Amino acid sequence: MTGRPVQKFLRLTGARVPIVQAPMAGAGGVALAAAAIRGGAVGSLPCAMLTPEQVRAQVAEVRAQATGPLNLNFFCHTLGEAPDETAWRDVLAPFYEMERVRPPEAPPPLRAPFDDAMCRVVEELRPELVSFHFGLPDDALLERVQRTGAVTVGNATTVAEGQWLAGRIDMIIAQGFEAGGHAGHFLNGYRPEGTMALSRAVVVETNLTLEPVIAAGGIGDAEGIAAALMLGAAAVQLGSAYLHTAEATISAAHRAALGGETVVTNLFSGGIARGIRNKLIEAIGPVHPAAPRFPYASAALAELRKAAEADDRGDYSPMWAGQAAALGRAVNNQPPEGAQALTERLARELFELLGETP
Repeated sequence: MTGRPVQKFLRLTGARVPIVQAPMAGAGGVALAAAAIRGGAVGSLPCAMLTPEQVRAQVAEVRAQATGPLNLNFFCHTLGEAPDETAWRDVLAPFYEMERVRPPEAPPPLRAPFDDAMCRVVEELRPELVSFHFGLPDDALLERVQRTGAVTVGNATTVAEGQWLAGRIDMIIAQGFEAGGHAGHFLNGYRPEGTMALSRAVVVETNLTLEPVIAAGGIGDAEGIAAALMLGAAAVQLGSAYLHTAEATISAAHRAALGGETVVTNLFSGGIARGIRNKLIEAIGPVHPAAPRFPYASAALAELRKAAEADDRGDYSPMWAGQAAALGRAVNNQPPEGAQALTERLARELFELLGETP
């Protein structure tokens, strides 16, 4: 791992290996982030569905369990006025009847965009990294984050987004369409590009500003990591590989389905995201025009999810996973491998592939 981009990533972050554990709401939290950090990676906490108090508590727990680089991830979407959900609830009506539930009267909290309250938490806690999805916060908030000394990270799904981010933040995630979870597009709509081609193009296009590029999507083993590094990436962000670990907080149904076919869908939040096929997707298709815009589509599904999950079913739940999710299952031990052991094993195998000494 002697290449200049990798060394810059390690120097900026304090990580020992060029791996970022992806922030995954509902799938990872304190235990996963701490274990990844102990393994030498950057650990991440997904904060878009947390309150400031919850962020404080989780950061304290991670700090008590591990010493190393911690990334706090936030969303930068615009909520706007709540859309009319009548058409969406009409689509879901047969499922309400089947599950014997009613649409929720009090919808659960929505994913919230980064704001002054969360910025004050960052200023207080001073994490090593702060990453943003769906663009960046406004300039004033971003400048406050940067004054804390945190390494700032933006997410690009196209070369144009990478060019827009260049010079504004310290590192760029090149997120290909193979990635599980939400595509973090923020310019010109969803325009899917493959991870390796996108990563290489962003590396070339941003070379003058020299931001390290982190490849994300469809990478699940040491060979995939090596391929990304050979194309000039400074590190990789792994999500689905960590879903197989003991610390992943996914449901039994989600864990059992890992390795199944994934599709791009808007059913579970209104945003474009990659997940495993389930009953709802099979019934109405992966993308439906009646689903309200992100993040509002999730509210009408709340009672359906609750009923199914009580029976250990993922029929109406977002089972996010990337196209390389099956790779983790192919090499995992039984019982599940720990996240620290996974990180250390991937680093070992990567060193062997590159012919280097740890």
